Parts: sequence; structure tokens; C-alpha cells
Amino acid sequence: MPQSGRIALVTGAGSGIGRAVSLALLDAGYSTVLAGRRSAELEKTAALSEADHDRVLTVPTDVTEHASVLRLFAQIQERFRRLDVLFNNAGAGAPAVPIEELTPEQWNAVVAVNLTGAFYCAQQAIRLMKAQRPRGGRIINNGSISAHSPRPNSAPYTATKHAITGLTKSISLDCREFDIACSQIDIGNAATEMTHRMTAGVPQANGSMLVEPRINVSHVAEAVLYMANLPLEANVQFMTVMATKMPFIGRG
Repeated sequence: MPQSGRIALVTGAGSGIGRAVSLALLDAGYSTVLAGRRSAELEKTAALSEADHDRVLTVPTDVTEHASVLRLFAQIQERFRRLDVLFNNAGAGAPAVPIEELTPEQWNAVVAVNLTGAFYCAQQAIRLMKAQRPRGGRIINNGSISAHSPRPNSAPYTATKHAITGLTKSISLDCREFDIACSQIDIGNAATEMTHRMTAGVPQANGSMLVEPRINVSHVAEAVLYMANLPLEANVQFMTVMATKMPFIGRG
């Protein structure tokens, strides 16, 4: 379904899931704002699309910096005057080490990107969505299989992804009267650079190493596009998209 006139924002748009979702939104007719820390990678994402130049805005952004997020939304307001969809996708992990070996810097870095950055972007999106006419919009948070069950030695990532579930529920509750829908997509083993290590084997809860199956990232992009295209009176509250044979149900 063509979505001309609708505006979307994707964080972490310079690679992986963010890039795939950005291209799917552009192909579907959305004007799309590409946000991420690496300007060159954002431009690569834009170049991969055949969308008209005026439907793409690249904004180098560090979601951990409140001032950077404010500048991002100021550019959205100036260029498009509204926002219909936020895909809160930017994320990071820490080294897979025992909890007692994590440094404060490693812990805080993951919390800053995965949780605080998602909050900063959601907060500004909500401000805009409440004020714009027609009112409302949709926020889709990138959770993870780790929002349900951890991998070994993944405390910072797992804790923040569990927290994203709480943030998703709070936004859903607090914003539904303002026609703002909030969803969470939990992704398992999409074939991106981040999951390439799984092709050589990754640690399992029982101490073994296992090569894990992955899925084409296009399936994730199609799922996010489906969620984004719903009318605001309908919402996919939670969706899990994963490799069928990955160890999740019964993990551990």
C-alpha cells in the first residue's frame, strides 16, 4: 500500500536492520529520516534507495546525547512538519564477559544507547505527535529475543531489552488517548553483520557452542512495514520474528 505523505524516522539507519527497514519504508512511499552516528553509512543507505531525493533526510545523530536528539527533531519539524512513525532501532552490546568483569563504562554505554537513547527519541516523537494535525502516530521499539530470555554473559544488553518492554508498555498506556500507538518487535537472528559470528558458533546456556540459523533481514523489514502501515485504531503490541530453528523456546 503506497504511503505517500507519511513521514518515518529510523534510528540506527546506517546498517543492518535499520538500513533494511529504511529501504522498505522508502520503497513503500514514506518520506524517511535516516538517523545514526556515521554520516557516510547513512548516505550509503540513502543511495541504495530509488526514492526521490526530497523524500530522504539524513541526520547524523548520537541518540545518547539529548542535544543531538533535539537537533534531529528540529530538522524533522523544519523539513516535514510532522512524524507518523518512529522506529527506535539504535542499539549496542557489551563484551560477553562475566558480570563481575564488566566495567562501569561498558554498562553505562549500553544503557545509554539501548534505553536512554530510545527514551529520548520516543519523548520527542510524542511531543510532536501530540501537537501535529492530524494528531497521533506510531512508535515501534526494537526489542529482542533478549527481552524475554538472556544469552550467557549478556547482562547489560538483556537488562536494557527487558527495560524496553517496560518503556513500550508505558508509552502504550500513557499515549493511547492521544492517538499514539506503541509496539515492540522482538527479533531473533536476523542475518546482519552483528549476527555473523553465529555462523561459526556462539555460546549456549549449557556451556556448548552451537552454530545458529539466521533469517534474511528482509523478513524483519516486511514485519516492521506491516506494523507501520496499520491504521492507528489497530496495533501489533508485540511481535516476534525469528529463525524457526534458533534456540529460543527452551533456551537453557
